Amino acid sequence: PDVIIEAQFDDNDAEYEQHHLQDALTNDIKKLSLDTGENMKAVGTSGVHRTKQDDGPKVNDPRLLQDDVLQRTAKVVCILEKKHSRAATGFIKLLADKNSELFKRCAMFSPVDHRVPRVYVSLSDCPPDFVTRPEDYSNMLFICRIVDWKEDSNFATGQLAKSLGQAGEIEPETEGILMEYGVDFSDFPPEALECLPQSLPWVISPGELAKRRDLR
Repeated sequence: PDVIIEAQFDDNDAEYEQHHLQDALTNDIKKLSLDTGENMKAVGTSGVHRTKQDDGPKVNDPRLLQDDVLQRTAKVVCILEKKHSRAATGFIKLLADKNSELFKRCAMFSPVDHRVPRVYVSLSDCPPDFVTRPEDYSNMLFICRIVDWKEDSNFATGQLAKSLGQAGEIEPETEGILMEYGVDFSDFPPEALECLPQSLPWVISPGELAKRRDLR
């Protein structure tokens, strides 16, 4: 609706409003000058000159203000494409409130990337002995994929995909980064490998070298 209203705005209306505003400002300034002159002549009981305070004319239509005094605002109307993979690496831990009903059903997933929200994950996705021995998994990296985030909740909900290994090791950290950015690092299928030379070591034939420019 905001876009439609702005699209129907006519320059002629702005010109009319501008002239109307200038006339109103001129009258207000004249009135303010007269009121100030009269009040300066009046002396209060304490002998102090008093003047009438006036905030001045106010502009209610922001379209008539200058661009340098406006703070532009906007709102999201739709999501065209979800670029994030919704996957994140992080750690799991028990909830702080042990007496809550949520403590019996969920654990807290804390992403390494602080731009990603913390996530509630089901205890069924966690290792079987996580509840009894959570300290064993304090330094274990997991992959979690966000599936939902309610408007009235501070935390998202997600599912644990897999355990990567100990934090700080090269292979788990690398695999976590590739999965976060949606990079397919699986093995090539046989169809892709069949197009490669099968007899090794492979060399370029003399006839092929004759047609190429040598940049070695």
